[in-house]
Amino acid sequence: MMSTKLTKQEVEKVVQLANLELTEAEIEKFTSQLSEVINYNVTELAQVNTEKIAPITNITGLKNVLRTDEAAPGLTQDEALANAKQTHNGFFKVKGILG
Repeated sequence: MMSTKLTKQEVEKVVQLANLELTEAEIEKFTSQLSEVINYNVTELAQVNTEKIAPITNITGLKNVLRTDEAAPGLTQDEALANAKQTHNGFFKVKGILG
């Protein structure tokens, strides 16, 4: 099995998605370490014999039960904004997504 090495850009994307603050040195270190962990796990999984195992889509046997959509009391504005990183005039403040 061929081993793969994560790129620095891939690790930086994971760091961004996880909202972590890492130094360049830590990113370099984790790029190598994460590659090793992923390669080890893929190698281990490749050794599992799944020849006679049927694919599974639902292990619980439960079915999706739908209900009517009914309005219910929600959070107050103060409750909704309580854990926000930044607010402005009673709204969530976020970075712009359109250029």
